[in-house]
Amino acid sequence: MHIVEAFGRIFISSLFIFEALKKFSLKEETIFYMEDYGVPEILFYPALLFEMIFPILLIIGYKTKISAFAMFIFTIVVTIIFHSDFGDQIQLMAFLKNLAIAGGFLIISTNEPKVCTLDYYLKNK
Repeated sequence: MHIVEAFGRIFISSLFIFEALKKFSLKEETIFYMEDYGVPEILFYPALLFEMIFPILLIIGYKTKISAFAMFIFTIVVTIIFHSDFGDQIQLMAFLKNLAIAGGFLIISTNEPKVCTLDYYLKNK
């Protein structure tokens, strides 16, 4: 069943990698959107790198616990900043979706490295 956990890491991470690529291709629109919510432009590239690097680490299973917990924090922060207008049904659904994703990251962060991770390989080398 270790392959199932690997697919879970791939699926949850792919969302963030896809979003990072989209943000990169739509830089001006993304920065405008961020600034609309009070997030300064200077955070564009750090957020972009964060959204690329940590999901890739999760996919390969390197520093899995730390990466998953970092993604949990990132997801919670982004959710609070961008999806807290509960009067808007779409924002409420995005808020709840992000909470579910954050819960997935918490579950990953509490598990020991499995066979399908680089962490497992390095630990048992």
